[in-house]
Formats: sequence, structure tokens, C-alpha cells
Amino acid sequence: MFKNYLKVAYRNLVRHKGFSFLNIAGLALGLTACLLIGLFVFDELQYDKFVPESSQVYRVYTERTSNETPETMACTAPMFAPTLQQEFPEVAQTMRILMNSSISLFEVGDKKIYLENGLIADSTFFSVFPLPFKYGSATQALAGTRSVVLSEDVAITLFGDEDPVGKDVKISKETFQVKGVLQNNLSKFHLKVSYVLPLAAAELPAERMKSWRWQQFYTYVKLKPGSDAQQTQVKLQNYIVQKVRNLTPDDPILYVPFLQPLTDIHLYSASFKYDLAVRGNITYVKALGLIAGFVLLIACFNFVNLATAKSMQRAKEVGIRKTIGASQQQLMLQFLIETVLLTFISVVVAAVLTSLLLPSLNEFTGKSMSFNLLSSPTLALLLVVLTVVVGLVAGFYPALVLSGFQPIKVLKSAVVSDGLFGRVQWLRHGLIVVQFSLSIFLIVSAMVVFLQVDFLHNKDLGFNREQIMFFPMRGDNMTKSYESFKGELQKTPGVAAVSIGYGFPGDAVAGDQILVPTKGEQKPYAVTHLMVDYDYIKTLGLQLLTGRNFSKELTTDKDHAFIINETAVKELGFHTPEQALGQTLLWNIKPDSVKKGQVIGVVKDFHYKSLYDKVEPAVLHINPDDYWKVAVKLKADNISSSISGVKEVWNKFSPDYPIEYKFMDDNFTQMYQAEDKLKSLLWVFTAIAVFVGCLGLFGLATYAAERRKKEIGIRKVLGADTSTIVALLSKEFLKLVVVATVIAFPVAWLVMRKWLEDFAYRINIPLWVFLAAGVAAVLVAFLTISYQAIKAATTNPIQNLRAE
Repeated sequence: MFKNYLKVAYRNLVRHKGFSFLNIAGLALGLTACLLIGLFVFDELQYDKFVPESSQVYRVYTERTSNETPETMACTAPMFAPTLQQEFPEVAQTMRILMNSSISLFEVGDKKIYLENGLIADSTFFSVFPLPFKYGSATQALAGTRSVVLSEDVAITLFGDEDPVGKDVKISKETFQVKGVLQNNLSKFHLKVSYVLPLAAAELPAERMKSWRWQQFYTYVKLKPGSDAQQTQVKLQNYIVQKVRNLTPDDPILYVPFLQPLTDIHLYSASFKYDLAVRGNITYVKALGLIAGFVLLIACFNFVNLATAKSMQRAKEVGIRKTIGASQQQLMLQFLIETVLLTFISVVVAAVLTSLLLPSLNEFTGKSMSFNLLSSPTLALLLVVLTVVVGLVAGFYPALVLSGFQPIKVLKSAVVSDGLFGRVQWLRHGLIVVQFSLSIFLIVSAMVVFLQVDFLHNKDLGFNREQIMFFPMRGDNMTKSYESFKGELQKTPGVAAVSIGYGFPGDAVAGDQILVPTKGEQKPYAVTHLMVDYDYIKTLGLQLLTGRNFSKELTTDKDHAFIINETAVKELGFHTPEQALGQTLLWNIKPDSVKKGQVIGVVKDFHYKSLYDKVEPAVLHINPDDYWKVAVKLKADNISSSISGVKEVWNKFSPDYPIEYKFMDDNFTQMYQAEDKLKSLLWVFTAIAVFVGCLGLFGLATYAAERRKKEIGIRKVLGADTSTIVALLSKEFLKLVVVATVIAFPVAWLVMRKWLEDFAYRINIPLWVFLAAGVAAVLVAFLTISYQAIKAATTNPIQNLRAE
């Protein structure tokens, strides 16, 4: 019997090639999209799960509270780790990583390479993170001040295939000894690791390491088995409030600590500031998972629609089978087997497409996902389960409808109408509405994401970021003679302006307090400190609203002058830019050193961070001790020649260091890589969803034209023209698409408004987006239907009426 079912299924598959193709193509595309997104989502969920005892490891992060909106920061003060170790018995181990954005020069013999992603960590790093070693071991790997652990890739670049343990390497001209090499399987670690240095190598002042305010560390804690992280968090918060707050009773800013599970860091830290981690975004992961569900749902609905539409042509077959003794259960089993066979073919096609498309997805996302059914029995089993589940779910209702036909009614009628089971027509209409509602939702979402990403890339940032190359100073000669270096750069052909400082837009900036004398007391405010030189405003093209720029002619400007931005005017209580001029500010450079000066100018707000963040109060001042980056504004003509000139000047001052530069506009572009990728993925999967929906609509239009061909023939004989026939066949489906737009619009508006709330600066969703999406949906639906409608309308009526 089962063999007979397979034969019948195969014959129907071959007999109705067009419908079989539409079913298989639609389902295969939906499954392919679902598999690709599923692989991406699964990969995102694997971060840090390979770390032994990962469930016991937590990262300490803080929320900075003040009169402003609280800010979540990944960094902490150095005292958190020793306090947790000493005061909390449930803590097994703590570890700190120093914030480090510098790029270091590594030298072995004649080989010279710049490396970023270097970690400077406590000696307990490999106790908290027992990462796998290829050479050496974690024991004493970070002992002393001149040891280093390399990643496998870096070790191969510097030493080839030999074991480098015990050998020397120069890092920024200082000699370190290699104590170990990490294996290369760290792609699911939330930290990028090129090398690890001991914290002792940083030689930080002892008084700095006792600070509760110097937020320059990432702190991790490993709890003992059975410890309650929530209770530990509450105890730590109480400790901070009771003891640390007493140290600074007049300070309105308090850093409240929280414990974040290690396996949550990658996906649940998108809004954290000053984070070192490789960050994903749980919102985007959930959104992509939802899109995968939408596409698969559309494909399944498409399958149900086509199957129920085709059921009319199989009504007599069912009637004959029932007449000769077939039961409803047997017929249901037959139709379910047919559905599972179609699904199996679709899954095979989807598996092939996934294998072909996965390399492109890996390149696009920067991942190394694999889809190998032979090496992954779990994945193969998942596809088998997917075949059965999708086949049964998509085929159950069509099988129930087909097997429920009454033999007498279907055998005495030459044509089976929907009236025999009107609920089927309503089901098909309902599924079309759902399909196009989901498709229109995706169209609106894709358009809103496109507009927001375009806004991010093109918004006026308040400064000119074009043709600005910037790079760190290297070598003692350059840092000690930076004024001479700057002077040589200014003389270089093609160079319009040069600035040296710390805190350029798109790069690292420093946060600290500024004190404002008010009514006999000094009120602290959290601000961003930009350590600038006399040409910072000129080089970036900042707009001075009032006051003046720093001047070399006025010697007091170096130690006693500040320029602030518009936001600082408001936050510091100066009301207007004009009233801010002459106001006194104080900055505690060190515990025993205070810089006191007056506000000499106010600049228009400019975005030195991404548009996720609101512009914060910023204070610009001259502070040569912190200078380390150089920004060179190039003239628009002959950029390559200008860059060569800058390199020549570099080689005069620092021949031992290769120059490594970036362009400022590239830095800002990289800030929105996640949004760029989301935009591209949305367009792709929206196109798939619309295409799959149109396949179903095309099949239903074909069926409708076939079912009404004699009616069309009669109407043509009576004088109906082609446009009338096309309108007759199209209006039913177009009404459903219009209903779908009415359902999709409010849902899309709510969801996208929520997504836009993540950005401090965002677009207002324009009305034309919805109009365009609605028009596009109706137009696509009409074009899909019109082919069959025009074909039916232009067919010679004699052909349709001859058999009557």
C-alpha cells in the first residue's frame, strides 16, 4: 500500500509539473532563507560557551548615575576586583583587563608588524578564562613584567611554524619573552586576542590602582560553585553605596555595579559604552529569527494555497477512490505522503542552495559557519525532522479537505466549485492576506532601515570629516619634537591643516569631571575632555559660535583657557553661549594638581561619537602631556601625492616605525557596519518573501483563470473586452492585497518606531514609506496576476466553449 502511495505521489508530481515547480520553488526558497538565518543565529548564540565553567563567570559593569540620564558602561574602577576578592567569600577569582586602544609594533629580526587587539590583564587571566594553548601553558604565563602570550596567527607570522616559547620579541621597542601560544579556535570568544601582556607591564601608579573613580578597567569575577550571582550583585551594590559613597559625599555621580553573565556579553551589550567586547545585538538576532519564521510561514501558506486550489482538479479522483472503498484516513495518508515527498525534494534543493550560498554569507558577516551534513549528524537529523514537520503541518489541511469530498456530489458534477466547501476559498483568501501582510511589513521595515542608515552616513556631524587622515605618533623623537613634526607636515604640498591632540571624532575620547565654582562650592559635572592644540578647530572645521579660538600669542591659553560646546553650556548651567564666556572651570589633573581657567569660546555641537549617543558636554583645552594622535587635513586634489608627502615627513622623524594611518570618514562608516548588514539582509529576505508570495499568487491566478475559462468565453462572445476580463480576474486578489496593507501598516509602524528608539538621532518615519510599500505590493500583485488574466482574456473563446 505504501509503495502505491509513493507511485501515485510521483505520478501527480510529474503530471502537474507547473504546480509542482511552484510548490517546490517556493518552499525551497523559504527553507533556504530559514536555514541560512538559522545558522547565523545559532552561531551568535555560541559565544563564550566553550569556556570551562562559563556559567560561573561574570563581568562587572556599571551604571553611572547623576542628574543626567543613567549611562551603562562596560568599564569599571581598579578597586572593584580586589574588593570583590577580599570582601566576598563566594568569589573564587577576579581579573582585570586594562582599557587599551593602542596599536603596538612587534619586531622579530627583520619582521615588523603592527598589532591591535592586545590585552593587558591580571596574572589571573587564564584562571578565569582557561583558553587552550598550542605551545606553553597557562601556569606562570603572565608572571613578571616582560612576558607575553601570543595568538597562533601572530606566532606563525613572527616565528613561522616553530615553537616560539622562550624566545624574545620586541613590543614598541621593549623586549618581552614569549611564554605561550594560544590555539586558533577562539572565534567564539567575546574578546579579540592578538596577544596578552601582564598588567604589571603597564607600570601603573599605585595610587591610581586604589581609585574608585578611574574607570579604565574591565573587571571579571568567577564565583564558587553554588553561589547566587543575584545575591552577590545586591551585596556589591550595598557595599558601594555604604562605603564608597562616603569617600565622596559631595559627588553627585555614583557608579552602581551589576554582574553580567559571561555568555550574555556578546549579545546583550549593544548599548554599553567603552566596551572592548566583540558585540552582537540580540535585537537584530531576534529580528532575523523572526524574518526567518516569516519567510518559512509565507512558503508554507503558499504551499497550502496551491494545494487547496489544485484540490478541485482531484475531486473526481477522490470520489472514485471512495466509491471503491477507500477510507478518509487512507486518503489523508496518501495526500500527506505526497506533501512530505514535495517537502523532501524542497529540503534537498534548500540544502544544496544553502551549501552554495553559505560562503557568501560567511564573507558578508565575517564568520566561519559550516553546513556539512556528513560531519554533523545533528544537522542531518534536524533536516529530517524539518522535512516531516513542515510536510505534515503544510499538508494537513489540504489532505483533510481532499479526503473529505462527498463522492455523490463530486461525481455528478462536471466542474467542482468552491461552493461545495466554501471554507476552502476563505482559507485561501486568509492565507493570501497573511502572506502579503508579512511581505508588506518587511517592505516597510526594509525602507525604514535604509532611510535610517542613509541618515547615519550622511547627517551633518558638525565638522568636516572628509580628507582627514589621522595616526598615532611613534618614537621618542616624534613625541618630544611634535611641534617640529607638525611644522614639517604643514609645509608638505597638499596638506591644508594639521592638529595634534587626544580626542578626535570617531576615535578614543577621555571622560572625567569638570568643576564649576557655584555659590562658594565646586560643583562637579561629567564631561568629555578633548585635549587639543591651537589648530584643532581649524583642521576639523568646527563652528565657533562666540568667543575666540586658542591663540599661541596669548601664553595664558595653554594653562588657563577652555572652549566648550553648546551642550556643555546648558549642562553646566551657563544658559547661553554669551553668558558662558569668562566663566571659571577647574579640572583635577592629579590629586595634587588643579588646572584653573576661563571659558574663552563656545563651539557648535559636533558628533565625536556615533549617532547612537547624544552629544555630551565637551571641554576643549590645551594639554600637551596627553597628545598622541595626529590629524592631517588634505586638499582634495591629488590625495595620493599628499599621502606620500606625509609619509616622507614621518620617515624623517620616526624611521624605525612604519606609519599606519586611517581616514576619519572611514572610521565613522565602520561604526554602522551592523546597520549596513541589517539593511542588506532585510532587502534580500524581503525580496525572497515577496517572490515566494507571488509564486503562490501566480498559481492561484492560474487556477482561477482555468476554473472560470468557460465563463470568460461566454463573456467574450457577449462582447466583453480584454480589460474587462483582466479586471474581473484581478480585482478579487487585489482586494486581498489592500486588506493586507491595512493590517501590515500599523504593525510595521510600531515595530520600526521601537527600533529607532535605539538611536539618539533618528528619522521620523515618513508617510510616503507606507504609501510606497502599499503601491509596490499592489503593483507586484497585479503584475503577477495580470499575466494569467491577459492570457485568459486573449484566448479564443471557441477553444473554451467547444467541450461544453
